[in-house]
Amino acid sequence: MADHDLPVIATRRDEASGFLQNMISKGLGWARKYSLFTYPFATACCGMEYMSVAASRYDIARFGAEFPRFSPRQADLLMVVGTINLKQAPILKRVYEQMTEPKWVVSFGVCASSGGFYDNYAVLQGIDRIIPVDVYIPGCPPRPEQVLDGLMMLQDRIARQRHYVGNNQPIQERPGYVALTK
Repeated sequence: MADHDLPVIATRRDEASGFLQNMISKGLGWARKYSLFTYPFATACCGMEYMSVAASRYDIARFGAEFPRFSPRQADLLMVVGTINLKQAPILKRVYEQMTEPKWVVSFGVCASSGGFYDNYAVLQGIDRIIPVDVYIPGCPPRPEQVLDGLMMLQDRIARQRHYVGNNQPIQERPGYVALTK
């Protein structure tokens, strides 16, 4: 008889701890999904679109990302809005490193995602060369509806990932990148 043919018997304690861990993970996912503290790293014209998303017509507060934090130590969502020059790259990396765990990154606009039409020596050709990006929002500048779609994609990803309680487990898993294409 092969090893894989043997029946697996689980005790009630094992089943209960798995059930409890799943319920705690879902609860933490729901709480983190609707409590995003945003750090806007706005450098260019996409900053105006970011402001319009925060205004009353589109109201990003409906999605739990209302209050922008201007200290990276109080933020868990970094929105890189606009063109990043090579001189700004170390600053952006330092801001990312100072953020609290778990942390997520949104690349806002085509200049942050791929350098845009600035194909020269001074512009970083995509922020994913220095920090990991969770959601890309294309456009020059992206429409507020696209920004809200990207935020909802990030929230779904946050809710679906496995959340752990305790110090010995990983806090966040980054299996890959998500691209918003519309």
